Amino acid sequence: MSSLNAAWEMLLQQANGSTLLEMPLLDINAHSVELAKGLVASGIVPIKASEDALHISIATVHFVDYLLTWNCRHIANPEVQARIAEHFRPLGLSLPFICTPDELLGDQDD
Repeated sequence: MSSLNAAWEMLLQQANGSTLLEMPLLDINAHSVELAKGLVASGIVPIKASEDALHISIATVHFVDYLLTWNCRHIANPEVQARIAEHFRPLGLSLPFICTPDELLGDQDD
C-alpha cells in the first residue's frame, strides 16, 4: 500500500467510519486571505507560492490540527514553518502541525 493510501486509510479509521465526503470543506474567508497576503508581503512565502500561503492560512483560521502536504518547499519546510509561526504568534494564532503523510504515519516497519 502506498504511503498516501495508508494515510487516507488511517484518516478514515480515525473518523469513525465516516467518508471523506462527510468531511467539511473549509471556507476561504477574509481573515485567511489577509493572513496569506501578510505571509507574502513579509517575504516569508514568495509571491509565486501565494496559493501555498493561502492553504496554510485557511488551515490556521479554522484551527486544523494537521495539514498534510507533499509540498516541502513552502509548506512542510521546518524553516519556513518557524517563520510563519513567529509571524502568527503576535496575532494569537497557532500554526497547525504540518507534515507529509509519511511523517504522520511514522515508520511502517514496526
